Amino acid sequence: MTADQVEAALVGVLVALVACGLAPTLGGVYQYLLVPVHAFRNHLGRAAPHLPRVAVVVPAWNEGAVLGASLDRLMRLEYPPDRLRVVVVDDASTDDTPDVVRAKAAEHPGRIVLLRREQGGQGKAHTLNHGIEHLLRDDWMEALLIMDADVIYRPDALRRMTRHLADESVGAVTGYIREGSGRPGAVARFIGYEYATAQACARRAQNVMGAVACLAGGAQLHTRANLEAIGGRIDTTTLAEDTFTTFLTQLDGRRVVFDPHAVVLAEEPDSVRALWKQRVRWARGNMQITRRFRRVWFRPARGHRLGAPDFGLVWFSVFVLPFALIAASVGLVGLYLLEPGAAAALFARLWWVALAVYVLITVTTLLVDLETARRSWFEGLLFPGVGALVLVTASAWPGLWEVEVPALLGLRMTDAGVTAWTLLVYLWPVLSMVLARVVHDLEGRPVVGVLSRPLLYLVGFGPVLCAITLHAYVREWRGAAQTWDKTEKTGRVAG
Repeated sequence: MTADQVEAALVGVLVALVACGLAPTLGGVYQYLLVPVHAFRNHLGRAAPHLPRVAVVVPAWNEGAVLGASLDRLMRLEYPPDRLRVVVVDDASTDDTPDVVRAKAAEHPGRIVLLRREQGGQGKAHTLNHGIEHLLRDDWMEALLIMDADVIYRPDALRRMTRHLADESVGAVTGYIREGSGRPGAVARFIGYEYATAQACARRAQNVMGAVACLAGGAQLHTRANLEAIGGRIDTTTLAEDTFTTFLTQLDGRRVVFDPHAVVLAEEPDSVRALWKQRVRWARGNMQITRRFRRVWFRPARGHRLGAPDFGLVWFSVFVLPFALIAASVGLVGLYLLEPGAAAALFARLWWVALAVYVLITVTTLLVDLETARRSWFEGLLFPGVGALVLVTASAWPGLWEVEVPALLGLRMTDAGVTAWTLLVYLWPVLSMVLARVVHDLEGRPVVGVLSRPLLYLVGFGPVLCAITLHAYVREWRGAAQTWDKTEKTGRVAG
């Protein structure tokens, strides 16, 4: 090959790398285009008033600060009292959790039961199985609700969930976990917006597709038949027991339904450090699910939609996003060194697409959940970060940051400065993930810790999640220990 041919081939490879940056956005755009379809294609047509005998199992480890309020709200649900029982499984707590449960059991005789595991620390799934084994010993239970100790169910939430069980083809139902802290900080507001994207929007789309990715850990309702069909136990071999159960249900031919109007309020982490610990565990769990069900992906089958190409696109778009962003940055920098004009043209097209996707996702999310929009609209606008929005303006308005802004300040950027700025812009997706870790490390430190929050808005919550995913890959590759690291809660939910 001649030198020109080699260069042309290299340019083609670099362009392909840049194109990889667009691939994950296809999954997001596809889901958001399906959100309005949910108004016409949903499960409500097959739902009906249905009030089975529901047993609630609540795993609890040192939840004394939050458990009392959760139990009080369960007892006040708009549901027949004689058809609702609560079993709290205490995982050998060292605080006042058992005392809280005993007090509530005395207030509501026969409706709240305390089970205590003398040897705890094995994880949430083991704790759940202790309660499930107890409940399956008799035939009272017709449906099982698995919830977290700190969540608050809206009065009509359970009734909205059980109505879907009137359709015998439904094996499980999940509700909408909404961030519900009374005074959420920056991280909690970002999470509130993220939950609206990942649940209120994405799971509506998954309802339309006929394949739901996950029953929310704090709101998963199973028929007894479904629970027994999947083995009468929750999987204990992964860090994503809720997703594992979701997949088993659908692979066995039963439907999983998301009800966006069954609202469950939860207190979410309000620090990047706590978020990082929680999400690394979630991401590792989903990686394990991806491997365990590797023979399902992109293999359409009768009886379920998990193997459909569209669901596979949606699932993998989350896991490849960090690598796609790295590939796009490498491609742009390489092109800039070989063909600066081609790099600029491709960058402009790439970010115009990104701008269109940003507008679609942001506007749709804020409209779908107006309550979250009132609390987190600013975090929604800055979800990709101030740095990413600067990139959008740089692609839409060539010369703005290199020429016009410096001119307004009476300055002129040198050629070296223009080169440095251009490389910074092209490498920003990678740099933002690096800075995300800096946000994590700065948080809580004396003096410099105050920089953590402004830097979070500069970097954006999306890049923080990408950095967490990369860290999870490293942890999984190294075979790090699998532990149930409970997020500390303080009872700040305003129900």
